[in-house]
Amino acid sequence: MSEAVDFKPGLEGVVAVETEIAEPDREGGALRYRGVDIEELVGNVHYEQVWGLLVDESLEPGMPEPDPYEPPSLTGNAPSDAQAEIARLSGAWDLGKLTEISDDQARDDVARLSAQVMGIVARSARVADGHADSVPDDVVAAGDSAAAKFLLRWRGEADPGHVKAIDTYWICTAEHGLNASTFTARVAASTGADAGACLSAAIGTLSGPLHGGAPAHVIPMIDEVAAMGDAERYVDDLLGRGDRIMGFGHRVYRAEDPRARLLRRTAEELGSQRVETAKELEEAALAALQKRSPDRVLATNVEYWAAVVLDVADIPAKLTPAMFACARVAGWSAHILEQKRVARLIRPAASYTGPGPRSLSELR
Repeated sequence: MSEAVDFKPGLEGVVAVETEIAEPDREGGALRYRGVDIEELVGNVHYEQVWGLLVDESLEPGMPEPDPYEPPSLTGNAPSDAQAEIARLSGAWDLGKLTEISDDQARDDVARLSAQVMGIVARSARVADGHADSVPDDVVAAGDSAAAKFLLRWRGEADPGHVKAIDTYWICTAEHGLNASTFTARVAASTGADAGACLSAAIGTLSGPLHGGAPAHVIPMIDEVAAMGDAERYVDDLLGRGDRIMGFGHRVYRAEDPRARLLRRTAEELGSQRVETAKELEEAALAALQKRSPDRVLATNVEYWAAVVLDVADIPAKLTPAMFACARVAGWSAHILEQKRVARLIRPAASYTGPGPRSLSELR
């Protein structure tokens, strides 16, 4: 059997790429997009400008307006619809392989696709709500930001508070280093696949519950605490059963997740009816986790307060993975282009732990 050398399950802490895109500060509890702290971005620019910062290193021109497009068939399952339609556009638009096109063309491809993800998810959500019609383009065009246009295409109206909630959530989750979906996008890009295939592959990772979908599990916890009226007892009961408190702990940060801090503030500013109960649960959870694991830092992560902010905008739980995809197209696009410039196939090694040499007769 081959010898395992520095094997780490999940590749935790293993440096696989060098990147100039984002810098999660493990110890300081900060997140910077190309050097700019997200604290400066939220409330001062819109998501589409943050897309520009991550992809082009410039706020302008930002993510473009989407090309006119009507998906031929949507199921109302937004993550699946987004994955399928983005893959289909690879052929419909005859996108070139990353190894065969220029950097400028690749940038234009990810830009066009990013803009389409928003529209596909909004249309799919509208189908899920039982609507067979589409919102007229002139109504959508009246929105002054990508978040506003998303809501207009989905619901035909855009409440300012809902717009702020979505814009803030998208900015906070636009990029976060080499997570599962981003690594998938880079692996696909390293093969020279077209941009649509890379983005579709990344979206596919969100079908699993461990990446991008955790906010869906937070609101039920908060409501159970509100019904019980005792956050400490709820946490003790939960941990006593061996269950996990969703929204706490992170494999990157050893301090408070800066995105949680921003989203908590946004939930307060927007007057969420769940804020006070969420704070009580957060306080009880942090105390219990610290008591059980005094040597580990298990702070609130992005999913906890993201759930509350998305709830303000009346985002149903089943839509949260697709909302995450809308946000993360910025980071995925930037990483696809960065990997294209690296021009090297990602091919990690594996340590064999199976049976030693044996003959076929031993299996009969």
